Amino acid sequence: MKKILLYLLFLLSSLKLTAQVAISNLRCEMRELPAGIDAANPRLGWNLVSELRIVQQTAYQVIVSSDEENLRKNKGDMWNSGKVSSSQSINIIYAGKPLQSGKKYFWKVTSYTNKGTTPWSNEAYWITGLLDKSDWKGKWIGYDKASSWDSITKWSRLSARYLRKSFAGNGGIKRATVFIAGMGLYELYINGQKIGDQVLSPNPTDYRKTVLYNVQDVTKQVKSGENVIATVLGNGRFFTMRQNYKTQKHNTFGYPKLLLQLEIEYANGEKKVVVSDESWKLNVDGPIRTNNEYDGEEYDATKEFPGWNNNDFNDAAWMNAELTDAPTGELRAQSSEPMKVMQSIRPVAINDLGYGKYIIDMGQNFAGWLKIRVKGNRGNKVVLRFAESLQVNEEIFTSNLRDAKVTDVYTLKGEGVETWEPSFVYHGFRYVEVTGFPGKPVLDDFEGKLVYDAIETTGAFTSSNKMLNRIHQNAWWGIASNYKGMPVDCPQRNERQPWLGDRAVGSQGESYLFGNGRLYAKWLDDIEESQREDGAIPDVAPAFWNYYSDNVTWPGTYILVANMLYNQFGDLRSVEKHYPSMRKWILYMKDKYLKDFIMTKDKFADWCVPPESAELIHSKDPARQTDGVLIATAYYHRMLFYMQRFANLLNKKEDADSYQQLMTGVAGAFNKKFYNPAARQYSNNTVTANLLPLYFGIAPDSAKAALFESIRKKIHVDNHDHISTGLIGTQWLMRGLTEYGYADLALALAVNDTYPGWGYMVENDATTIWELWNGNTANPGMNSQNHVMLLGDLLIWYYENLAGIRTDKSSVGFKKTIMKPVLIDGLDTVDASYNSVHGQIKSRIINAADKLQWIITIPGNTSAIVHFPVPIGTMITDSGKPIDKLEGVKFVKQEADAAVYEIGSGSYSFTCQYKWKAGIVKNEFIFTHTSF
Repeated sequence: MKKILLYLLFLLSSLKLTAQVAISNLRCEMRELPAGIDAANPRLGWNLVSELRIVQQTAYQVIVSSDEENLRKNKGDMWNSGKVSSSQSINIIYAGKPLQSGKKYFWKVTSYTNKGTTPWSNEAYWITGLLDKSDWKGKWIGYDKASSWDSITKWSRLSARYLRKSFAGNGGIKRATVFIAGMGLYELYINGQKIGDQVLSPNPTDYRKTVLYNVQDVTKQVKSGENVIATVLGNGRFFTMRQNYKTQKHNTFGYPKLLLQLEIEYANGEKKVVVSDESWKLNVDGPIRTNNEYDGEEYDATKEFPGWNNNDFNDAAWMNAELTDAPTGELRAQSSEPMKVMQSIRPVAINDLGYGKYIIDMGQNFAGWLKIRVKGNRGNKVVLRFAESLQVNEEIFTSNLRDAKVTDVYTLKGEGVETWEPSFVYHGFRYVEVTGFPGKPVLDDFEGKLVYDAIETTGAFTSSNKMLNRIHQNAWWGIASNYKGMPVDCPQRNERQPWLGDRAVGSQGESYLFGNGRLYAKWLDDIEESQREDGAIPDVAPAFWNYYSDNVTWPGTYILVANMLYNQFGDLRSVEKHYPSMRKWILYMKDKYLKDFIMTKDKFADWCVPPESAELIHSKDPARQTDGVLIATAYYHRMLFYMQRFANLLNKKEDADSYQQLMTGVAGAFNKKFYNPAARQYSNNTVTANLLPLYFGIAPDSAKAALFESIRKKIHVDNHDHISTGLIGTQWLMRGLTEYGYADLALALAVNDTYPGWGYMVENDATTIWELWNGNTANPGMNSQNHVMLLGDLLIWYYENLAGIRTDKSSVGFKKTIMKPVLIDGLDTVDASYNSVHGQIKSRIINAADKLQWIITIPGNTSAIVHFPVPIGTMITDSGKPIDKLEGVKFVKQEADAAVYEIGSGSYSFTCQYKWKAGIVKNEFIFTHTSF
C-alpha cells in the first residue's frame, strides 16, 4: 500500500510538472496558420512556455495529418516524425509524404523536456498552393485597353475593372479554397462579402519574373444554390504610376488582369472547380474612375452598381471578359504577410482656412489613407489632398511631393450619410486639405487608416530618457509606414521605391521592432530576380526603375540582409538559396571593377552626410565627404567576410579560402592607398573614413587606438557631440563608439536636440524619421519626412547595447542570447523586451544610487550568457540568494569590466550591490572582423 501511495504521489508530481511546460506559437514558414505554402518541405517551429526555470527540450514529436480527425487520433498519415532527440524547436523541416496542391494539412507537436513531457500542442494547419503549373485550370482575363475616359499619359488615368461570375453550389460543402492572382491589385467578394482583411494585394514583384497569388479558405462563404464570385482590379505597380515617362526609368507591365480558381470539395467526395475564363462578365465603367499610387483614387458613387457582387444582380448589360496574355512571370504563392489596415487614427484638429477649405491634422505622420463620412447632394465632390507638413500660412506644403498629385476625390450619390475610403492607393501624410465638403466637417467625419504588412510588433523599449523613448517611437512609425510588401524608401512622393542601400544594416535594427523575417526573405527573392545575367544587381529591387549603377554599398544589402535573416531568425535556407546569386555578384564586381585589390566603382559615397549649409541637400565641402573608393573598397572587404561565413556554413571550403585570399589582398591594398601613418588617419580623417576600416577589421592593430581617438575628437571636439556621418557611416557608428568604451558619447549623439541629429528631428515636431539631417530646411526637392535610412545602427544599439539583448552568432535565432548591456551615467533605467523566434526576452535595468538591479527573462528551450557590468568581488544575488547558489547557473569567467555567467530559461531578478561609475574601467579595443 505504501509503495502504491508513493507511486501515486510521484505520478501526480510528474503531471504537475508537465502541466507547467506547454507549447505555443506554432508556425509554418515563420507564419501562423498560413494559406498558400508552396515549399515542398516547409519549416515548422514552436515555442516552449513555462514558469519553471532551465526548461530544455530534449526531443520532440511532430504529427502531420490530412484531416482533423486523423490528427485527433494521433494518426500522422502525412508524417509522424516519431521521437526525435533534438533541442531544435524552429526551422524543423517537414519530412513526410509529398504534399498535394490546394490541400489543408493539420499538425501538432509534443516536446520532451528536462521538466517532463508537454501535452500535445493545439492544432495548427497550413494550406498548400497550386504546386505545379498544370494545376492551374483558369485563364487570364481582363480588358487590355484604355477606355475613352482613361488617359495613357505621363499622369496615367485608368479605371478599375469589375468582374463577376455566377455558379451553383451543392449541399454538404466540406471545404472551399480560392486561388487568386489579381494584377496589379484586387479585392475579392463571394456573395457580397469581402474575402479576407488584406488590402493592396498581392504584394508587388517584378511581374516579368514572378506573379504572386493568394490563397483563401472560403468554406463559410460558399453556400448551396446560386453563388457569385466577384473581383475589382486596380492598377498597382502592374499598370505603373507613370506611363510614357520621359526618362524611361519606369517599368510597366500591362493592363490589369485576373487569374482565379475556386475549388470546392463536397462531403460525398465530389469536387467542383470554378475558374476565370471568357464566360465571366466585365464592366470598366464603374465608380473607381482612376487609381494611381502617386496621384490618388477618384471614386464616383453615382456610377455604382448596387448589388453587383451578389447573386440577385442582373449583369446582362455587362460585356464578356476578354482572354489576355499571361504575365511572363512565374506564378508563386505569396509567402510574406499581406498588407492590412493595422490601426485606426483619429484626427486631433480641424483648421478652417475659409472659402470652404479645411486642414485636418492627424497628429501623426503615417502611411495609409483617410476614411470619410459625409452627407450631401448628388454630384458633390469632396477633394482630399495629402501632405506631411504645413506652410507658414497654414496651407499644406506639397513641394517635396514632386509631381505626385496625392489627391483623392469622392463624388457623392446623395443618399443619406455616405462613408468612403479608397481601395487601391495609399498616401504618406499627417495633414489633409479638404475642399468641397458639404457643411462644416467635424473630427468624427474622418478616420485615418494605418496600412503596413501584417507583421507582429516584436520589440518594446522605454528608458529614463524621454528623448530616447520618443526617437524609438518615431522609428516605429517610420518603419511601419514604409513596409509595403517590400521595404520602400518613402510613402509620400513620386518615388516609393525599394532602394537597397536604405535597408542595409537598418534591416537588423528593424528586426527588433517587427517580425520581418518573411518580408525580408521575400525581398531577397526580389533582389535575385532583378540580377542581370552578367551578375549586376540594381540599386532598386524589384527593378521598377532601371537603376544598375554598379555600386558596392547598395547591392551589398543583398548579403547584409541574408546575414541578418540567419542571425535573427535562424534562416539558413535563405542563405543557401541565394548563395549562388550573391557569389555571382561578388565575382562580377571583382572582374569588372577591382583593380590591384581596390574597388574603383562608387556612386553614392556616404550619402546624405550633414551639409555645411542648411539649404543644401548634399554637402559640397570636400572635408565633410568621404572618398567613395575608400567606402567601396572597405565594403567589398566586408562583403567578402560575410561570404566566407556563408561558405563555411554551407561547407564550401574552397570558396571560403578564395574569399580569405581576396580579403587579405584588399586589406593590404586599402591600407597602402588610404592610411597615412604619419597623421595616423585614413584619407581625409572623416569619421566614416576611420570607422569603416576599424569596424571591418582592416586597420592594423598598432593604429587602432590612435584612429579611434581621431573619431572621438572629430565628434566630441570638432562637431560638439553631433553627427557627421551619412547613410554609410551611421550604420556602424553607435555600436562602434559603444564597443570601444564611448557609450556616453553615443548617447550624446542620440539625444542631442540641435542640428544635426535624431533629437533635432523630434525638437522640430517630427513624428517619424527624416530623409535628411536638415530635412526641415533643405531644398524641398528631396526632404521626405518619413524615411528610415538615417536610423543606421541606432535601433541595434538600443536593443543590443543599452538593453543588452543580442543573439549568439554560433547559436543563432536567440537559441543562446548574449546579455551584455552598457551602463551610462544619467541613464538610470532601461526596460526592453523582444519577441524572438524562440519566445520573449526581457531586460529591465535599474541603475540606482547604491545598487544595480537587472530583471531578466529568457524563453524556454534557450539559454543566455549574462555579462554583469560589475568589477571583481561584487555580490550578485537573485531575490536575495547568491548567484553561485542558483540551480543551473554557471560561472563562465571574470572579465575586466564584467562577471560572466551562463543561465537557463526563466525569470530572474538580479541585484548587484555596487553602483557602476562610467570610466572606472575603460574597454580595450574590441573591434574585430570576426564580429558578424
